[in-house]
Amino acid sequence: MMSITVKGISKHFEENIALDQVDLTIKEGEFFSLLGPSGCGKTTLLNIIAGFLHPTSGEVSIDGKDVTNLPPYQRNIGMVFQNYALFPHLNVFDNVAYGLKVKKMPKQAIKEKVEEVLKLVHLEAFTKRMPHQLSGGQQQRVAIARALAIEPSVLLLDEPLSNLDAKLRKEMQTELRLLQQRIGITTVLVTHDQEEALSLSDRIGVLGDGHVKQVDQPLTIYRQPKNRFVAEFIGQVNIFEVEAKDLQTGNNSLPKYDANHHKISKDQPLVLETTHADDFKNQEKKLVMLRPERIQVVDKLEKSEKVNEVEVTIVHTNYIGDSLRVYASLPEQGELLIHISDTVFEEPPQPGEKLHLHWDAADVIPLVEKE
Repeated sequence: MMSITVKGISKHFEENIALDQVDLTIKEGEFFSLLGPSGCGKTTLLNIIAGFLHPTSGEVSIDGKDVTNLPPYQRNIGMVFQNYALFPHLNVFDNVAYGLKVKKMPKQAIKEKVEEVLKLVHLEAFTKRMPHQLSGGQQQRVAIARALAIEPSVLLLDEPLSNLDAKLRKEMQTELRLLQQRIGITTVLVTHDQEEALSLSDRIGVLGDGHVKQVDQPLTIYRQPKNRFVAEFIGQVNIFEVEAKDLQTGNNSLPKYDANHHKISKDQPLVLETTHADDFKNQEKKLVMLRPERIQVVDKLEKSEKVNEVEVTIVHTNYIGDSLRVYASLPEQGELLIHISDTVFEEPPQPGEKLHLHWDAADVIPLVEKE
C-alpha cells in the first residue's frame, strides 16, 4: 500500500487552465474519491497521477518517491477506465493475464495469479468467455481483475460504474468497496456521482474550476460544507443570504439573522437562529444553508418570535418512494425545498395547501461564498 502526494499541480491546455496549483494527500490504504462536475479537472488529475498526462507544473509522489517524470508502466499503478478497455479478441483469462505476460512471468505463475484475482471478483467460472458474452457488471469486474493482477501499489478508477444501469451500479458499488477493504489497496476514484462518492469513500476531494474546494470525510462534506460550491454540488440545499439581527447572546438566546429576500410578510423577514455563529467572523457576505431533510413538519407554529419556523404554501410535490420532495413558497417572497418522510402523510399534500415548518438552530450552517 502506498500514499499519494500531489503538490502544486497545474495543467494548462493552451489558454485553458484545467488544474491550478492543486495540493492533495491521499493516505495509504484509503478509498479516496475525486468528485466534481464535468470539466472540473478530476480526470485530468487522475491521468497526471497515472502518468498519462504530464503536468505544466508541480510534483506527484507515490510513497514519498517523485514519479512526475516516470512513464505509467514504471509507477506500479492499476487503472480501470470508464469503458473498461477490454481486448475484444481475448477471453477473460487472457485479458486478465495480459499485463503479467508483458512482464514475462512464468506460465504457471500467471495461471495462479489470474485464478486468484478472478476468484476475488467472483468470475473464476468465466475464464473462457469473450467480453461480448459478459454483462456490463461482469466486464467491469474483469477490468478490475486485470488491474489487480499486476499487484499495483495504487488502483485508479475513472468512472468505472457510469455505464451500468441504476440497480447494477448500486450492487457494484457495494462489491467494489468490499473488495477494496479486503485487499487494502490505496484507491482513487473519479466520479461526478455524489451518492457514489459518499457511499464508497473514506475521504472525498471536491473539485471545481481546477481547484480543490474541500477535502473531508463524507459525513463532514455533506453536513458541514466549507463553501457555497460544495453545499450546492453535494445533495440539495436551501441557501439564504443573511444579515445580523441580534448578536447579543445570553443564557437562553442565540444569535439571530434576517434572511434577506425571504419574507413572511411585507415588513417581516424570515428569522434564522444558529448555533454556529462564530463561523461568521470576518465574513463580508453572510450565507447560511439548511438541508431540506432537516426541516420538520409541525402541527402549529409555537415560537412568538417566529424564529426557525414558518408557514409556507405548497407549490409542487414529487413523490420519490421513501420521501416527498416538496417545493413551497413564503407569502411574500422566497422558496423552500423540503424533504418529508413518506410516513408523515397518508396522501401527498397538494399545491395550495399550507404547511407549518420548524428546524433546529444546529442545522443552520454558515457558508462562505468562495474558497
